[in-house]
Amino acid sequence: MSNISIIKLPVRGLSCSSCALSAEKALKSQPGVINASVNYADNSAYIEYRENAQTLNNLKQAVKNAGFDLIIDKKDASQQETDALHEKDIKKTERNLILSVLFSIPIILISMVFTEIPNKNFIIWILSTPVLALFGQQFFINAWKQTRVRSANMDSLVALSTGIAYSYSVFNTLYPQFWNIRGLEAHVYFEAAAVIITFILLGRYLEEKAKSNTSSAIKKLMGLQPNTVTLITSEGETKTVNIEQIKQDDLLIVKPGEKIPVDAVVSSGHSFVDESMISGEPIPVEKTTGDQVLTGTVNQKGILRISAQKVGKGTVLAQIIEMVQKAQASKAPVQKLVDKVAGIFVPTVMAIAIISFLLWYLLGGENAFTQALLAMITVLVIACPCALGLATPTAIMVGIGKGAENGILIKDAESLEEAKNIDTVLLDKTGTITQGKPVVTVQHWTSNNTSKYKEILHAIEIQSEHPLADSICSALEKSKNKEIKISNFTSLPGRGASALVNNNIYFVGNKKLIEENNISLTTEQLTQTEALYAKANTVIFFANKTNVIALIGVSDKIKTSSGQAIAQLQKAGIDIYMLTGDNKQTAEFVAKHTGISKYEANMLPADKAALVQKLQKEGKTVAMVGDGINDSQALALADVSIAMGKGTDIAMDVAKITITSSDLMQIPKAILLSKQTVATIKQNLFWAFIYNIIAIPIAAGILYPITGFLLNPMIAGAAMAMSSVSVVTNSLLLKKKKLS
Repeated sequence: MSNISIIKLPVRGLSCSSCALSAEKALKSQPGVINASVNYADNSAYIEYRENAQTLNNLKQAVKNAGFDLIIDKKDASQQETDALHEKDIKKTERNLILSVLFSIPIILISMVFTEIPNKNFIIWILSTPVLALFGQQFFINAWKQTRVRSANMDSLVALSTGIAYSYSVFNTLYPQFWNIRGLEAHVYFEAAAVIITFILLGRYLEEKAKSNTSSAIKKLMGLQPNTVTLITSEGETKTVNIEQIKQDDLLIVKPGEKIPVDAVVSSGHSFVDESMISGEPIPVEKTTGDQVLTGTVNQKGILRISAQKVGKGTVLAQIIEMVQKAQASKAPVQKLVDKVAGIFVPTVMAIAIISFLLWYLLGGENAFTQALLAMITVLVIACPCALGLATPTAIMVGIGKGAENGILIKDAESLEEAKNIDTVLLDKTGTITQGKPVVTVQHWTSNNTSKYKEILHAIEIQSEHPLADSICSALEKSKNKEIKISNFTSLPGRGASALVNNNIYFVGNKKLIEENNISLTTEQLTQTEALYAKANTVIFFANKTNVIALIGVSDKIKTSSGQAIAQLQKAGIDIYMLTGDNKQTAEFVAKHTGISKYEANMLPADKAALVQKLQKEGKTVAMVGDGINDSQALALADVSIAMGKGTDIAMDVAKITITSSDLMQIPKAILLSKQTVATIKQNLFWAFIYNIIAIPIAAGILYPITGFLLNPMIAGAAMAMSSVSVVTNSLLLKKKKLS
């Protein structure tokens, strides 16, 4: 069986979405590669491959053959390394931009203001050459790489347009008589070539700066883990070491105000820890010996000694970061259409440019060749596949990042897009609507010797594995007596347990257990039992062989925010169902107190799954919200599956969205986030498509027969640069929108 690896690696040399597609196709074509996704928005590749069938060097070579570079110096490159490479590229672009501006300004002044100076064409030729050959060389190098693999991208358009303008101008500078003897003026367009390069460098610089902000959520999450930590050595001394040196079971000291560096267990000390960055809960949690602490949470009061349990990529924080990164790299369904358009965009633009040239050359009259050349250059310059390529991934990155900052972890772009369509929400009761922590609410004791029987009940329940036994033991903690000797403890599945104490038999369990052993309830006890059932209590009966000694009411309290969240969902026109394996009385009580009219009790896992399928057949878009293993089947079948973060790992693995705080109020926020993100994607795509649909015909000269208007190639370069920046900026505005 081959090992399957999933890695994230930086990709360099991407200049537009068609570049990302080319690199992606190159990776997917390699043997052993199961799937690959190249994200132009953050210049990274997610690759799933079989290690024994493929090597990273081969993958690097495949990407290189496509004209790009895959960075494999460190397997599964960290976000910091990716950011460092990105920052390096931004600085290089910034340097080239500044130099290009410094050379372009005198070119413009000489071309448009000081037009009578001697040898004007030779001067601007000298000034424009470094702009193209040095500061804009990346466009020509990348275009040549694409030509070698019989492909074309954004750089191809830039290189063609500026290269043709520059070459034509050089010819006219050296051989002006070629046109003069034909009665035509030998025009030069050095300033157009230089200014186009300058504007496109400006656009790329602004675009890259804006793109770096789309990953700010990841940077914030990564900033939660400290770089150094105080280690207690085997000799009992303390020393500061790098976080990478920490191993499982190492002892660490965390002082007040410091961040917990790893997932750990408190070995000694007492403090309160702010876990809001992980759980979303604002109230600090008390921590003492034996309690778990998580990476990135903040120690507030006392000094804690902790024993490292999970380090590196095994921590909860690392898993959250990995989930967010994978989600940001995933593609929304709408991206498939964009990819198809991007795949044919550049060749289509080149064809339009050639057609424009031919039409102008044939129909342009006296200056036909010059006008044809300008039209072709303008079409090549103004077309912008970048805006199309950035429209979806930048919005997805910002949306998923915003969700992570709000305790909403979204596994992939498809789930983020689908959540806006939810019209039916199924809520598991225990741990979702309720706190999932049963507590003893009522104790009715009938015996005069209460303290003795409390000790016996505690001794029996401490041996039980039933979930409610812990609640009873906690309530009777002060009655703990190690002198009580238990014998013949017997677990009775579905009913309770029995045991002998001093040769006397005792029963602890439900009403069925009492009835099976012919133990009668008094009239008062029957009344008390019905009253407890009516208030959604599970009733535990404690009896000897003849009488019921105590009635214990155990209740799972409703979360304070559940009612408000349900009302908010209903106000948005969403149908709410509550599902529970509990009895009908409990279900009815919880439903009544949370405003739910549709509920199902005594449900098995298969029943929950069947209801999901039934509603889907009725045309509903169903979201299932749960936290337990018994919810996993329904979660897997739902259109959108949502796990409450304090539930089981299985539920979180199956679910597409995880609410880290277990607060139901986050579900309306998740749906609103989906609507906002999809709206942003639609806005981006609209402007990207409209820009190209309108701009390319205008660049070709479609308005000239009507208005006499011809677009200047320099203006076209500026427009193209700003179109990409506007799309990224619109995506970044998503950060400022409120989720309420």
